[in-house]
Amino acid sequence: MAEIKVPGDFATWDFQTVDWPLDFLFTLDQIASNPPSGLEGVIDSMHTGVTGYSYGGQISLALSGARIDPVYYLSYCKHLPSMQPAIEEWYIKLACDLAKKWEEFAAHVGDEFTTSDDGLWQPMTDERIRAVMPGGTDGAWLFGEQGLAMADRPILLIQATEDSLYQPTEAAFIFEHIGTPERYMISFIGESHLMVMKQAVTSRINHFAVAFFGYYLQGQEEYADYFSEDFVSQFDDLYWGVNPNE
Repeated sequence: MAEIKVPGDFATWDFQTVDWPLDFLFTLDQIASNPPSGLEGVIDSMHTGVTGYSYGGQISLALSGARIDPVYYLSYCKHLPSMQPAIEEWYIKLACDLAKKWEEFAAHVGDEFTTSDDGLWQPMTDERIRAVMPGGTDGAWLFGEQGLAMADRPILLIQATEDSLYQPTEAAFIFEHIGTPERYMISFIGESHLMVMKQAVTSRINHFAVAFFGYYLQGQEEYADYFSEDFVSQFDDLYWGVNPNE
């Protein structure tokens, strides 16, 4: 497994919204063409899975084939300050500062990426990426319904039901509009965005990662049982899909 560390000190979504997923693709190319010493012939770059949490979750979501919808995003940011119930100022700044310099952003990304027949930006993914597991993610505002519908890789969303960092319905929106038919969501009941600071929680997330990627990347058919609805339903503090109490 390769861990890609991105700068963690940011106050708003900015150009890294595109730059960081592309960094992941660059890293995949490097690993495939020049594997670390001692791992030659060991790494199967043709069957790659991507996971990340929080902003890393959004990067994972982008690598699923979801596409940026500029019309949706700019409209969302235009109406965000007047939404009810009221959205906190810190979130408006976090999500929508990028809208204030959208033309500069589009120029930075380039016409080859931003031009299409359907108004969506080109996907930030690679055929070698076979499955993604975003955790604690947002991004509904960036991709919108049409952009999320373009996601075509198997996706397992990991979400805390008391995640106050993002709008409560955002994970549900993402799950409901993801285009792939192979979509799953496991909700950790009563947990917050920082649940990953708890060893017991991360151990369970690791379990689901091994099962999900083992199934989709390695063809371990029996692993499907370990992230299935029947398995998840055994636990009172987990919920299969979107928790109806959210």
